[in-house]
Amino acid sequence: MNPQFKKGALELCVLSKLVSTDCYGYELTEAISKEMSIATGTLYLVLKRMKDEEYVDTYLVESEEGPARKYYHLTEQGKQYQESLKAEWQEFVDAVGRLIG
Repeated sequence: MNPQFKKGALELCVLSKLVSTDCYGYELTEAISKEMSIATGTLYLVLKRMKDEEYVDTYLVESEEGPARKYYHLTEQGKQYQESLKAEWQEFVDAVGRLIG
């Protein structure tokens, strides 16, 4: 898959995964990697930026198998942003579809 396509869509994919359930970073990486190849480091940069922009909150959950896991939770602002990005993405896909036939 073209890396430029992924770059534009990764943020929307992460936000969309968090709409239905909170996830920890590795869990997000695994879920998204089933559909497209991504580097774990790239995902954590996206998550950090989304936390800085207050689209996600984090909390720790103790793990029986090692250190506590940092879970990501979509904020109300993040939900609104995801809906906006999703609408923009659909407009983009529709426009490209019209152009390429």
